[in-house]
Amino acid sequence: MEHITLLLAIVIVTALVFDFTNGFHDTANAMATTISTGALKPKTAVAMSAVLNLVGAFLSVEVAKTISGGIINENGLRTEVIFAALVGAILWNLLTWLVGLPSSSSHALFGGLIGAAVMSAGWSSINGGTVVTKVLLPAIAAPLVAGLAALLATKLTYRLNRKVTDEAQLKSTAKGYRAGQIASAGLVSLAHGTNDAQKTMGIITLALVTGGVLAPGSNPPVWVIASAGIAIAMGTYLGGWRIIRTMGSGLTELKPPQGFAAQTSAATVILASSHLGFSLSTTQSCSGAVMGAGLGRKGGVVRWSTATRMFIAWGLTLPAAGLVGAGAEFLTKQGPWGVGVVAVLLVAGSAAIWLLSRRKPVDHTNVNATDAEPAGVVTTAIAAVSPPPVGSGVPDLKTTIPAPAPTAGSPADPARPATV
Repeated sequence: MEHITLLLAIVIVTALVFDFTNGFHDTANAMATTISTGALKPKTAVAMSAVLNLVGAFLSVEVAKTISGGIINENGLRTEVIFAALVGAILWNLLTWLVGLPSSSSHALFGGLIGAAVMSAGWSSINGGTVVTKVLLPAIAAPLVAGLAALLATKLTYRLNRKVTDEAQLKSTAKGYRAGQIASAGLVSLAHGTNDAQKTMGIITLALVTGGVLAPGSNPPVWVIASAGIAIAMGTYLGGWRIIRTMGSGLTELKPPQGFAAQTSAATVILASSHLGFSLSTTQSCSGAVMGAGLGRKGGVVRWSTATRMFIAWGLTLPAAGLVGAGAEFLTKQGPWGVGVVAVLLVAGSAAIWLLSRRKPVDHTNVNATDAEPAGVVTTAIAAVSPPPVGSGVPDLKTTIPAPAPTAGSPADPARPATV
């Protein structure tokens, strides 16, 4: 610790800030369906998720080693590159949080890291094989595998319970699925801490290697593991309610059996990938599982306009964070004043996004109050040419008008309204 310079300390603090944003950005992965189905109250859900994120951070370091010694070459890497990469990742996380899109914090980090490294030392600084096998391929496979597993699990769940018709049995079954949802949500939180907290551990370890504090290939020190776990847990407790709203009911309407199937499928995929050292996106895994569960219930509907916006955000994450990371690295290469300018821009950008978010606050009190999705072009066209439903298309023509005022010689009864 005595060899840590001021620049290295700034990088470590910035990495923990990214970890914090990762926590509230990805809370929805574990708790959105649990909150939307009413299995847990919002504040209880995020508190439980925060504790399990912290526990999960201590379970493995395989993903951390993938980041600290796999994606980019450590030799000759400047500490400023790590700082620039984190700036790109943080700003993308905050921007997608503002618009409520569950994009990948992992890919934001990788994009920032790749962009900054290329600006610093060229394409030769990137281990292309590792990027393809442990980042890009899992990014494609994870949502597909989790979605298919959730779809099949949902169909199986409803098939097993198709003969349950007694009201008491239905209530008992629903209560059981809510309990299962809570357990599976806890498993996702544990998996999230195991996978995502390690990414920050890997970044801090990489910074310590570039700063000469650790030897290349070293495992994260205990203090790095603990600080990363605490930071992501604090961010998780903050909530990230905007993305919880999108994941919980913006993609599809979920019932407790679907929530249970989605979370169990996602947790299985995430834990398996963490064991293998694949640094996949927990967001993509959970989003794929939610869509699969939505399609698995008869009559279930996925809101594809929301899903399309989410897919676009996924595709933009790596290049967008990479461009910001490259721009930040261009400034840091100019010297200490460049590092200062990047730090000021990071603070100013973060503050501007936060102020914009205050125009329409979303918190635990209104997280389930979603606005109806606008009708698409096809739906609007069909409604325009279709006859109205029986009994609802003709307005009530009966109205009430006041009778004329009584005149001389008229009956003494008070004027009564005449119905036409």
